[in-house]
Amino acid sequence: MTTALVLRAQGIGHLLTAVPALRALRRSGIRIALACPPELSELAALTGVVDRLIPAYGLEPIMWPGLTDRNSDLPFFPEIAVNLHGRGPRSTELLADLRPRRLWAYAEEAYPPGPKWEDDEHETRRWCRLVEWYGLKADPRDLLLPPPMMPSPAAGAVVIHPGGTGLSRRWPPERFAEVARAMAGEDLPVVVTGSRKERPLALLVATQAVLPPQIVLAGRTSLRELCAVVAGARLVISSDTGVSQLATAYGTPSVTIFGPERPERWGPPRERPRHQALRRDADPASVTTSDVLRAASAVLNDGLVRR
Repeated sequence: MTTALVLRAQGIGHLLTAVPALRALRRSGIRIALACPPELSELAALTGVVDRLIPAYGLEPIMWPGLTDRNSDLPFFPEIAVNLHGRGPRSTELLADLRPRRLWAYAEEAYPPGPKWEDDEHETRRWCRLVEWYGLKADPRDLLLPPPMMPSPAAGAVVIHPGGTGLSRRWPPERFAEVARAMAGEDLPVVVTGSRKERPLALLVATQAVLPPQIVLAGRTSLRELCAVVAGARLVISSDTGVSQLATAYGTPSVTIFGPERPERWGPPRERPRHQALRRDADPASVTTSDVLRAASAVLNDGLVRR
């Protein structure tokens, strides 16, 4: 069976938007060795298409003993290297340095011809189009994940996720607190999620919402447990970050505040109205608390906004 080394060495959202392209590779009979951060190993396993994980971060060299030896008997020697990381040239160079027999990537002068990069393309469609150019059939709608085989520690809760990479993409914590307080005022269970580093932010949101610290799950869940929380949630409210992509992957109703990035590139599929993407301009703070509560009411039809 042909093996592909696939580079996607970024975060949760990046991995999830590449799932349809990864599934297209698997349906064509290709085994997948995924080069991505090792902390995403649980999520990679949940996709059901990754045979081996190769630790990789960003544009650092890919370290896997034996990869450059064409006579290697390693079971995952890559006949194909697939660049699902970016447009290149550096990401393409990293894969070319491994001397695969075939290299699939967006067009670069120094490498074999590929499709043309389109700046405004949705991230999921972008990677589907890449593998389609090489003859595979891909469906950008093929985003859903099976729920993890474990119970949620907060089934039916409204998940408030105030963190995320990049301060410019975060909605103000005091507004998350206002939303959390409004949800709790409607007798809805609320939890605040995040990483260990984001736990102080999550505690701040809970404090400003006048909610007990016990509702703060940030720093207390593994990635698989976070997946279970999102899969079993009633609603997820977050900035433009990986948790919003998890909500899409599990079909959990969601409200995502965008800025500076546009939802046309990273937002949920338009044919899924239970996922609301909000953006006014490049600053996420331009989205108001009322905007978020109205969107939450729309996806839940629970009358969270009293008119």
